Amino acid sequence: MRSPALLAILLFLGGCTLGVEGGERASSDGDGATEGASTAETLPRTQLVGKVSSIDDDPVAVATVTVGGEKTTSAPDGWFDLMVPTPGPISVHKPAWEGTEMAWDGSQGFVKLTIEPVRIRGLRVGGGAAGDDEHFAEILDLAETTAVNALVFDTKQEGGRVFYDTEVALANESGAAVDAYDPRERTAQAEAAGLYTITRIVTFEDDFWAGARPEIAFEGGWIDPTATEGWEYPIALAEEACELGFDEVQFDYIRFPSEEAAQSSGQLEMAEADRVAVIEAFVHAASTRVRARGCAVSADVFGIIVSARNDQGIGQHPEEMSRHLDAFSPMIYPSHYSPGWLGFDDPNEHPYDVTSDAIEDAMERIEPGVVLRPWLQAFWWTNEEIRRSIQAAEDHGVGWILWNAVSNFDRAAIPTDAELAPVS
Repeated sequence: MRSPALLAILLFLGGCTLGVEGGERASSDGDGATEGASTAETLPRTQLVGKVSSIDDDPVAVATVTVGGEKTTSAPDGWFDLMVPTPGPISVHKPAWEGTEMAWDGSQGFVKLTIEPVRIRGLRVGGGAAGDDEHFAEILDLAETTAVNALVFDTKQEGGRVFYDTEVALANESGAAVDAYDPRERTAQAEAAGLYTITRIVTFEDDFWAGARPEIAFEGGWIDPTATEGWEYPIALAEEACELGFDEVQFDYIRFPSEEAAQSSGQLEMAEADRVAVIEAFVHAASTRVRARGCAVSADVFGIIVSARNDQGIGQHPEEMSRHLDAFSPMIYPSHYSPGWLGFDDPNEHPYDVTSDAIEDAMERIEPGVVLRPWLQAFWWTNEEIRRSIQAAEDHGVGWILWNAVSNFDRAAIPTDAELAPVS
């Protein structure tokens, strides 16, 4: 029996179009101005039709195409069309991708625009590290002398702690917020160092939130993802993060609980398709609002999810989630894989092989045009083992982010730009 809340989610998801779902072309009305709004709009216009693709010829959705002040957004199949008063330079922009520009004189009715994602090589900056001037300076120095080009800051971590002076009411009412660091200051410092900035927001696992809203909470400090009234809190934090200067928002713990909490939540009595639909609906809602603020949107999932053919009881499917994301980040930690995985008694002793296998599985399942950017473990390993895992990502042409619980990274574990440069 489906609850009214779940039915509402399924209806919402069934009607989701992202404005241009199903391969329909983007609107040719530019910014949506109404007919007859100005004299200029009655003048003859030239139609531009085109497609935005990656260097691998995959379609790129939600890219902003601009000509002479008129703009539109590429559809899920990469196509767009636009009516412009006069031809001129075409620019394409999408957060987390390298922008491009080309000349257009109007003589060509169809154009193909190719853009390339920024390959992120990042480090996780926990709340404690972000709040410690000396520790943060060490991380900036590490980035300057290695191939690192991005930092992932926790603004809301496991357990629900929020690390800055937020204006989002529930964070203050629940006691979750502490003034550990100033995100504006840290993102400005990172930007000055040429670094891309991401914030990680833990979503449905939150002791503070569960305590403040027990009517929508499961046991063990989890919020019920089917309670759509609860979605506002993490999405509001994400929107605020964009205003604070982050380039990208990465949602973590976008799932139903696992282990003990899953046994009492009722989620295991739900059909798998219903769990998956709930998580997809949240990702769609969150991405729509956060993208409107100008940020890219990504999500973390368990590493095993990309290799398993079911949702493991938690509602995560790469196919459904990734279609609403700019980047997808499976947490590939070989120490977390069961004995026997890939025939290895201890998968943790095989960083390259396990990392490579998971990346290949993920590449087969995520939506074309979505950037694959795995989390890699930087704990319980030697520097050489960390490097082997990084090499697996590099060999597959994808970026990576290193996870360490206290943000302690050894320079010897991280390659330099010169070490990653192609051999001529």
